[in-house]
Order: sequence, then C-alpha cells, then structure tokens
Amino acid sequence: MDASPAAAPSDPSHWLRLSLEPGVGPVTALGLLRAFGSPGAIQEATHAALARLTSPALADQLKADPPAPMRDGIERGLAWQAASASHHLLTLDDVAYPAMLRTLPDPPLVLYARGELARLQSDGMAIVGARNATPAGLANAQAFARHLAGAGWCIVSGLARGIDAAAHTGALEAGADGGSTVAVLGTGIDLCYPAAHRKLANAIAAQGVLLTELPLGTEPLPHHFPRRNRLVAGLARGVLVVEAARQSGSLGTARLAAEGGREVFALPGSIHSPLSRGCHALIRQGAKLVEVAQDITEELGPPKGGRTRWAAHAPDGTPEPAPLSAAVHPLLTAMGYEPVHPDTLALRTSRSAASLHADLLALELEGAVLRLPGGRFQRC
Repeated sequence: MDASPAAAPSDPSHWLRLSLEPGVGPVTALGLLRAFGSPGAIQEATHAALARLTSPALADQLKADPPAPMRDGIERGLAWQAASASHHLLTLDDVAYPAMLRTLPDPPLVLYARGELARLQSDGMAIVGARNATPAGLANAQAFARHLAGAGWCIVSGLARGIDAAAHTGALEAGADGGSTVAVLGTGIDLCYPAAHRKLANAIAAQGVLLTELPLGTEPLPHHFPRRNRLVAGLARGVLVVEAARQSGSLGTARLAAEGGREVFALPGSIHSPLSRGCHALIRQGAKLVEVAQDITEELGPPKGGRTRWAAHAPDGTPEPAPLSAAVHPLLTAMGYEPVHPDTLALRTSRSAASLHADLLALELEGAVLRLPGGRFQRC
C-alpha cells in the first residue's frame, strides 16, 4: 500500500489498533500495509506471512487479541470521534488526510483532528521560534502570521509559548476569510499544553484545526515534541523561524523541513542577542533571510486560492510603529532596536537620570517602549 487515498476508508478501529501496537511505528506499519493492503488484512494474515516481514514475536503480537489497554484506547478514540461533529479520526486511506503529510517517509497512521478539515488542504506556512521570545520577536511573529494568513496561507505551528502562540494569534486576527491556522499538539487531542493556552486552542478549533498523532490522554513528555515538529514541518511548504537559540527545537523543525524539500526562512536579529544566533546559523546554511512578508511569496509564489494583495494597513508584513511625538523621538533613536539599560542611555544622551526616567515612563505609557526584566527597555 502506498500513501495515496483509497476509494473509501476502512474500519477506523483497525487503524487505531495498528497505530497503538507496541513496537509498530509508522515505517514498519507502512511496510505491512504495502504487503497486505489494509489494517484488517494485516490482522487476518497468517502468522508465517507476518513473520516473514517482521519477527516471530511481533507476528505473535499482531495475531493475538488486543490487550485491555489497547481495547480501551480503541474504544476511547471511537467514542471521542462520535462525541462531536468537529471531532475527526483521519486514517491514511481517508481522502481528508492532509496531502502534504502523505509525502513523509513516516506519515502517521491516524490523526486526531478537531476543527475545519478543509484547512488541512490549504497551502501551509509554518512559523516557529523561541518560547522565551522577546517582545519584538513576538510582535514580528504575530504580524507576519496575520499578513500571510490574510493572503491565504494557513499558518502552522505547535501551540507552544512564545513565537508559536504569537503566530496562531496573528493568523486568527486575519479573520475567518484568511488562511487560518493549524496547531499541531505534542499531547493527546483531549489535553491542552500549556494549560494557559486553552482559550487560544478553542479559538483555533473554531477557525482552524487542532491536530495530533498521539492517542487520547497522552501527556506532554519531552520525546513527543520532536514527533510534533516533524508534522509542523511536513504540513507546510515553508518554515519561517523567528528567534531561536543555537540549540532549539525550532532549528530541528527547520532541519526536518529542509530534508523534506520545504523552504526555510529566517528573520535576522541583533548580533548580541542569543535568540538571534539560531536564525543567523540558518541563514549561513542557506535559509533565505526575510525582512518582509513579500520575501516569502517571492520565493514560493502565492498560495492556492490566495489573495493577490496585502492588507492595506501594513503592506510589508511588519508591525506598524506606535505614533511618536517629536519631543521623544531622539530618545528612541538613542535606544536603537536592542534592549538597553537606563544607565547606558544616560551615557549616550548626557541626560540626567530623573529626566531620562520621566521620558521612559511616558514612552512606556504610549506603548512605544517595553520594560524588560533587569530594568532594561526595548523600543517597540
């Protein structure tokens, strides 16, 4: 069996069992499916036929009745699907299964999806990055996602803190007519991690899709997130990295994207910021440097069914600066675009501490600067 859809999906309980079999990963399962045609046929095959492709022990396991925990997992999956019209079990032979994931060497046998399935066939753009992102990084991710979604791209990310959440939020801000967003989870579909993103997850389910290959009740264990990241990369035509340290899951997602023939994009940043080093490393390795959203569409072209013009209020896909009065503009010029301590500003401007703090407070109230940990400030 190849990874193309059959005329009609087979019994989902058979697919659930195969996906829950210990020691049977997607690659082994694909080999069995190519040999026997369907999960039901695998279960009906002789022990000898199974042992020729696996091992006698695994053949014994596949021929045995499913143990109680596996039966429970199958029943829970079927019950979850039946509980709501927005709950879906997508098997590899289902026509609604995401076409981009069929190209993976190890496509999930079963996907648990909650939301609008049509979004899974849209052209995807993944936006990923640091969990402990800077305010500027969050603003960039949100703005790029909003404008790319408004142009018809489906924004794909992992529902994590930081850049992921900003990307999902920006896509939702584009409205229901935009490209929307897909959140790939590192847990079961019935859990939300982090719990603080429950409201965001519900909004995504209403306007996009929550998606996971992990069974119901699966907790957020560390080894689940690389599996999630391969699906984030697999669903997208390209991956944009916004702030990442040298050793980060975001760089792993970018690597998987490149290995899968997807385009990799990166936003440059300050040479002094640890969160710029991952992006700069990607650029040195051949990722396209991105300054505005059009840099992405110049490389990939427009998405299927996408809009031909950007939203009028920010055509370059970058956040618009807050309105500033002429009186405070020199201070912002002295700040530059990197976090800076008031003591440094005092040296740059030769101003008194009292005068400087008064203007910094005014700028903070205007939303022109943000106060950071350690007493530093950053221009928005």
